[in-house]
Amino acid sequence: MKASDLFVRCLEAEGVERIFGVPGEENADFMISLIDSKIDFVLCRHEQGAAFAADAYGRLTGKAGVCLATLGPGVTNLLTGIADANMDRAPVVAIIGQGSTKRQHKESHQIMDAIGMCKPISKWAQSVLASENITEIVRKAFKVAETEKPGLCVIELPEDVAREEIDDTPIPPTKARRPGADHKAVAMAADLIGDAKNPIILAGNGAIRKRAATQLTRLAHNLGVGVVNTFMGKGAISKDDEHCLYTMGLGMGDYNNLAFDTADLIISCGYDLVEYAPKAWNRANKEGKTIIHMDFWTAEVDRDYTPTVEIVGDLADGLWQLNELIEDRHQGSLPLFDIKTRGNLRATLTEDFAAEKDDTGFPMKPQKILWDVRQFMGPSDVLLSDVGAHKMWISRYYQCQEPNTCLISNGFCTMGFAMPGSLGAKMALPEKNILSISGDAGFLMNVQELETAVRRKLNIVAMVWVDGEYGLIKWKQQDGFNGKHSDLAFGNPDFAKLAEAYGMWGRDITAADQLIPALTEAFRQEGPALIAVPVDYSENTKLTARLGAIEVPI
Repeated sequence: MKASDLFVRCLEAEGVERIFGVPGEENADFMISLIDSKIDFVLCRHEQGAAFAADAYGRLTGKAGVCLATLGPGVTNLLTGIADANMDRAPVVAIIGQGSTKRQHKESHQIMDAIGMCKPISKWAQSVLASENITEIVRKAFKVAETEKPGLCVIELPEDVAREEIDDTPIPPTKARRPGADHKAVAMAADLIGDAKNPIILAGNGAIRKRAATQLTRLAHNLGVGVVNTFMGKGAISKDDEHCLYTMGLGMGDYNNLAFDTADLIISCGYDLVEYAPKAWNRANKEGKTIIHMDFWTAEVDRDYTPTVEIVGDLADGLWQLNELIEDRHQGSLPLFDIKTRGNLRATLTEDFAAEKDDTGFPMKPQKILWDVRQFMGPSDVLLSDVGAHKMWISRYYQCQEPNTCLISNGFCTMGFAMPGSLGAKMALPEKNILSISGDAGFLMNVQELETAVRRKLNIVAMVWVDGEYGLIKWKQQDGFNGKHSDLAFGNPDFAKLAEAYGMWGRDITAADQLIPALTEAFRQEGPALIAVPVDYSENTKLTARLGAIEVPI
């Protein structure tokens, strides 16, 4: 068979069901080989959109999302999306085309060192230099991409290698169990917990993967302590659980940030430093705050994050071992602490989230929009947040009952993620409501993928918060320069007419009471829908002032 045929058979053996991409001349053999495959090729309108779709697909399924691009500008267009996947721990395999190996050594049309560009942003990147290597390279790429902590692997297939004749068969995937935690480290952690006076749990990105959330909730109940999650750890413990102290990461003076100041022990579960720098929440570090680090990897070195003990290995297993030991040591006396001592903190935050729920002002306040969205969306429905001022509001005000129901670009923090990501989310979870929220700046960075959604008849709903400015940049500049900001204003299309031009349903909201009816109608469409909501971002600086001056008994 041709090498490209073998490559496709290897993908089938890995269980690949779809590939998001934009093909080119140099991967034509691969595309022709796909014709006879059951793999669904999702033709996208930009490589970045394809990468974001694979990113969300990988996060939600736990299996590597796959994206494809041709050489040269195809690869450079792909880079932002695949870098996002790697930094946000999404399993993704990117397949890139390349010119013939006979011309890679010299100046030649569109030839560049694509693998060299991809290596710094991936777990592993490799060119197929001989067809005999295809089976090993494909197997390794999926194994590495899906192994904790998951991330990006890149395979480059040169056009002449793709045409070689080869007699080979795929290497069958095998499952490898993750190593369990060290029992001595677990015992040390249990000792620290037993000696603590005021512990708190920090749940990060890893806590929503590999069944860790169930054991984390069990630990919170055994200890009787509160859990604060990062932006990406939403749903690690349900927002309805009294042990949930919601999300940190917006204002350094936010209520739950202050709770960290008074804690003497922090149990860190699946936390990546890229999510929220330790110096922002471990401000009392010089006073000797104790940290237990629990994660798939050892702790990153940071002067503000120096664990006393590290429980390294499968996170769910480490939490299970710790639960078993605590239950054995403290039979009849659990929980060790009284979660009601955190009741005032939780009640204050809960009331704060609902403060604007009845507001009828227009343009709509961010708090009101998110209150309505949360009331509409079911516990298992998925919201994808783009990057901008709206992300900050979503991070604080949109809380979750289940893991992986709020996807945020937080590690790489790139605009343009949410709407194309929702394509991958809908294909991963076709029975769920999938809503993306973008600013008017980020939305237009990948607006072309609306056509992909129309063509594929995907009922994704894209909500755009309209303010006509780079709102987050304005917010940051105002905070840093005594209210001053540079010129950040721009024009927008008529979003309802834009939707019409794409042949889809669209609505411009003109009053606050129209939002929930619009969401209801949008999710009844056979294809995608677009809702444009004018937003009152004068609330930004008000929130900053308030979070910087909070004093509440905790």
